Amino acid sequence: MTRLRIVVDASFEEFRSRFELAVPPLDTRRMTELAETRASWDEMKSAVAANAPHTFMIYATVDTTPLMSLAGHDRPCVEYLMGNHVIAERMFRHDPAALLYAPLRIALYEDADGHTVFAIDQPSTVFAGLGDPAITDVGLELDRELDALLAYLGIGPVTGS
Repeated sequence: MTRLRIVVDASFEEFRSRFELAVPPLDTRRMTELAETRASWDEMKSAVAANAPHTFMIYATVDTTPLMSLAGHDRPCVEYLMGNHVIAERMFRHDPAALLYAPLRIALYEDADGHTVFAIDQPSTVFAGLGDPAITDVGLELDRELDALLAYLGIGPVTGS
């Protein structure tokens, strides 16, 4: 796999705020409602499109800063699980093991020199490891969607897809 380490020309807090505005949290209330009412997949697609203006949603956020500070580390670091289950389904149908890598994992942190860094494993290189061309194609699509998001955030594109 290829790890992308992108230095951001913004403070950690400034970029974190921009990122979290562009990639909103999953609307768990709405998704639970759709599952409980056995909504159609088209209804799910519509709900996801409304929830994810830049394709992706945040499924989980782990702020490791307070825990690592106990060991004397004063640099901020937040991990995110970011994805889109409508896109993930297109890989899941071929191999449920794709969910080992979906949602995508991101680390946003401040490096030793005080620079803000956005780090992610390039989706196409991760999903190619499953050995299914249909899944690899979705990984390439995710590269393009990631590039579009990063361009929107003023730091991309970076994957070359």
